Amino acid sequence: MYRERLVATEARSESARRLQQLLLDYHDFRRLKAEHPLMEHAVSVADWQAERLKSTHEDLYRHPGYHHGLEFLLTDLYAPAGMTRRDDNIDRVFPKMVKWLPDNLLDTFAGLVELNLITQQLDLELAELFHQQGVSARAITTDAYCAAYRESRRLAQREKQITLVADVGQQLDRYVRNRTLGWLLSMTRGPAEMADLTDLHSFLHRGYSAFRKMDDVELLIDRLVSREQRVMRNILDHHPDPFSLPENL
Repeated sequence: MYRERLVATEARSESARRLQQLLLDYHDFRRLKAEHPLMEHAVSVADWQAERLKSTHEDLYRHPGYHHGLEFLLTDLYAPAGMTRRDDNIDRVFPKMVKWLPDNLLDTFAGLVELNLITQQLDLELAELFHQQGVSARAITTDAYCAAYRESRRLAQREKQITLVADVGQQLDRYVRNRTLGWLLSMTRGPAEMADLTDLHSFLHRGYSAFRKMDDVELLIDRLVSREQRVMRNILDHHPDPFSLPENL
């Protein structure tokens, strides 16, 4: 990994320093998680939650105007495993990022990193709570999930996770409306392969393509946020069917 490169890079703006610190935090967490005895259980928790999200937002997931965006969210942004090379490459190119990218784009990258970090921290905490309660993370039930959720000491982070989805989604939407970005991604595919940055380039291109295909990103984000906020309230209020939502949401 490339922690030394992150530390040695001079970050001259507040945005660059924020991204630098988040990358360091994420780097250290990835290392902790890789050595954690419940790492595989955290992956099972993430898989369960991804399926729950698909079920809760099934109407949006099946909608041709939103499917690609939600698929990107669940397989790329919410990706507990299989993205090690991508994450290492972000660390590796950080010195060039802070040199060439404007602060507003660095802020967007910081939001993506923070969202991924918080999500994986919450997954690992749930895996630990299941373990303490004698619940198998490979056979999670709704009741067991909600019971562990209510025991969490990171409820403020869960609220922030939902807010970050909205912030990052809106920022990404603004960037993909700029056709120059699509042209740059096409032009840099070859250089990215030569620099062994294929995983990172593919991630960026998938995100660009997914958001370009969406009908109304603002509407999608509003629905995701309002629904997930309601789910959180339902769980904390011991609702008997916490993932059942009103038709108007």
